[in-house]
Amino acid sequence: MAEDLTVTGVLVIPASELRERFSRSSGPGGQHVNTTDSRVELSFDLANSPSVPDRLRTRMLDRLATRLVNGVLTIAASEQRAQLQNRAAARERLASLLRDAAAAPPPVRRATKPSRRAKERRISAKKRRGVTKRNRRASPDD
Repeated sequence: MAEDLTVTGVLVIPASELRERFSRSSGPGGQHVNTTDSRVELSFDLANSPSVPDRLRTRMLDRLATRLVNGVLTIAASEQRAQLQNRAAARERLASLLRDAAAAPPPVRRATKPSRRAKERRISAKKRRGVTKRNRRASPDD
């Protein structure tokens, strides 16, 4: 499974920059859990990676700042019993995180004002509502 990780059409992480570590998974599973190293930790050094362009690196480092430890992003997967499935899940999760972090920022919102007609409609609707409520009140004659 030592293949490159495709994040976007432009960004491809070489397999040599990914580090995998295996350990025993916790949780239910009987004797199987005690004998197999099915948990996968996938690490990627984002801060020092030559495959990430500089303009993307700064954006990604800012967006992933809370998840990084010394510039390294680590993903752990232990949902499946099989190590191979956990490796695939970790790679997909890493690609998804990096894809979201590399996405272009949304366009800046330009403030607008309501039109004069919209203001008039709002005020007239408020007046109609007030008249309706006023008509519901019991008159002092009753």
